[in-house]
Formats: sequence, structure tokens, C-alpha cells
Amino acid sequence: MTTPDVLERFLRYVKMDTQSAPDQDTVPSTKKQFDLARLLEQELNEMGLTDVKVDEHGYVYATLAKNVERDVPKIGWIAHMDTAPDYSGKDVNPQLVEYTGGDLSLSADAVLTVADFPFLDDLQGETLVTTDGTTLLGADNKAGVAAIMSAMKHLLAHPEIPHGDLKIAFTPDEEVGRGADFFDVEGFGADFAYTVDGGPVGEITYESFNAASATVRVRGNSIHPGHAKDVMVNAQIVAMELFQMLPVAQRPEHTENYEGFYLLHHMEGTVEEAELHFIIRDHDRALFEQKKEFLHACATLLNEKYGERVTVETKDTYYNMGEKIAPRMEIVRLAEEAMQEIGLTPFVEPIRGGTDGSRLSFMGLPTPNLFTGGYNYHGKYELIPVSSMEKAVATIVKIAENNTKQK
Repeated sequence: MTTPDVLERFLRYVKMDTQSAPDQDTVPSTKKQFDLARLLEQELNEMGLTDVKVDEHGYVYATLAKNVERDVPKIGWIAHMDTAPDYSGKDVNPQLVEYTGGDLSLSADAVLTVADFPFLDDLQGETLVTTDGTTLLGADNKAGVAAIMSAMKHLLAHPEIPHGDLKIAFTPDEEVGRGADFFDVEGFGADFAYTVDGGPVGEITYESFNAASATVRVRGNSIHPGHAKDVMVNAQIVAMELFQMLPVAQRPEHTENYEGFYLLHHMEGTVEEAELHFIIRDHDRALFEQKKEFLHACATLLNEKYGERVTVETKDTYYNMGEKIAPRMEIVRLAEEAMQEIGLTPFVEPIRGGTDGSRLSFMGLPTPNLFTGGYNYHGKYELIPVSSMEKAVATIVKIAENNTKQK
């Protein structure tokens, strides 16, 4: 199965600036995400899909109607249109590189070394799409968008491949945690879905973190330092004391696999007041709750020491979708078997993060996550092999076909 269309689409999509913005309360958080949404709407209509629409929040929906007589489960295919705000996504200039091995120079200031990125050894002989070293690429998740679009085009061009109703959705604002805020699960009409938003070829993920944000506020007592003895309470010092109370081993830089963490995301302060902003993550729900409780306990201890000066506010953002997918493991097996049939070796990894599927699964739509084949997301070293996107297309097509064979 050859799908040159996927590269053409991908190069077109990544050149559109669709970065989301965490400091905005609207959905989408940036109007420029509508530019890609409208383009996809046009392309879906030109391909001949039905029920194509872009809603007021920038969600794109469409249906590829079934070509079999009997009823089979309706599969949803979902990818997000926005790119991460972590690094510039403006004026993306993708490069095609025939990679023969060794260190890979993107620009004078951006060199991927095999020492830092040992996965490069596995990519010798591949055609890679890279950045030019000045922006992110946007494979997260425009590779998923391109793969879904190309798979739909392939199925339309090959009506001999049986499939049930396929429901398509492209979402805004996934990178800022709001990609499912206005997702119309009922209107979408899928029985289950897959996000195409993962990493290396063959990856299937159906366990995510439980996630929360936490804001710690410290009220100090500012006074002239020349007269501060036994009177001044430096809010910044109290804030740092709280941070030092958290276990060092539970920082992101010391964790992997199923291990959770506290991340001090940003902070600001003066002698009079200080704020710490954390994200809290753990795959285990009980350990997740313990982490939040421990942060509150630290504040309680400091309040006993300094008076009532420290407050903690936590807000849950999403939960481990494995809780909802575990009773529906046939969805995971369907993906595994499809990958095996096209010659891939599927492997299951926990997501050390979250996807739209994390929330959608708790909204009644079980949604595991499948690979796109990309590496080094959210920065200038981002890249993706062309063959990986083609394999993602083949996987989508094979899942759709095999779904018609299920009892």
C-alpha cells in the first residue's frame, strides 16, 4: 500500500501556524486554528465525505459512510490541529532529508547528535521530515491529521475495502488541555475511537496520567530590611521551603514509566507575596490523590510554623483513561491485530501525559491512542520519517477493514 498523498498533506498542514495559547480562556484559544479547520472542511467536502462541518469552537466533524450492508461498530478517528506553545510554530520550513546515519545538522545552531538521540541509528535509510532548526515541526499532531485524511481518501479510492461508518474529528487546543471541552460526543456518534497522536511506529497507548494543577500562594510580611529582625516573613523563602519539602525523586527528571511526579512549572514572588504553580501527575489514582494530599500537608506544616500564610488550590484536569478502556480491551486488540497484519510489531506504552482520549474516555467514548511515528515533539529537533506516516495510514485502513469482520 503506497500513500504518497500523506506527505503532500503533511507538508501543507505544517506550514500553517496553529499554535494554541495557554493564557486564553476561549476555545479555540487562537483564531488562527480556524485556518486549518476551514482547509480541512474544504478538503473533506472535495473528497466526498458527508456531515462535514466546522462548529463555532473550531471542531471539524465528518463521516465516511459505510460500504457494507450489515451494522458494524462505528469507529471515530481523532487528531488535534493545534501545535504546542512551547516553541515557535510560525513560518515552519520543513526539510526533507535522506538520512544515511551519523549526526544530523538542521542548521548551524541545531544539530541532532547520535549521542543525544540514539534512536537515529534506527532511522538510517529513511526519508525524514525535519525542521530547519528555528521552529517546531508540528508532527504533533498534523501527522495524525494527515494520516487520517489520507486513509479516508484511500478508502474512497478503493471501495473494495469493506468498512463501517467512520467518524472523523479534528480538535483545537489539545496542547493546552482543552481539546475535549466542547467535543460533541453524542453528535459524533462513534461507538469507540482512536486518537492518532502517538510516538514511534507500533505504539498503542491506553493508559494516561491522572492530572491536576496546583497553585500555592504565600502571604509574607514585608518590612524595611534594616528593621526586619523577628518581623519580616519573606514569602519567597517560605515558598522555596515548601518546594524543598517535596520529594526530589518525584521530580520529572527522575521519573519514568508509571512513576508520577510534581513539576514546578513556574513561580513568581516578592517578599510580600509569592506563587508557585505545579502540575501533579500519576498513573495510579490512589498515589495521585496522595500527592495532592501531601502538598496540602506541607502547607499545613508551614502554617503551623509561620502562621496562616500558605494556601493551596488544586484542580483535576483529566484522569487515567485506562480505567474506562480496560473493560473494552477488544478495541486495543483490534489495533494490535491490524498492525501485525501489515507487518508491524505493536507495543503498549503508558502515556506520560494525556491526550484528548484521556477526557473523551471519561465522557463515554473509549479512545486509545495510536502512533504517528514522530520524535522529539514540541521543539526544534522534531522530526518524522515519511514511512512512519504511511504506516499510520495503513494501520487506520486495516483497522477499518478488520472491524467489519468482528462478531
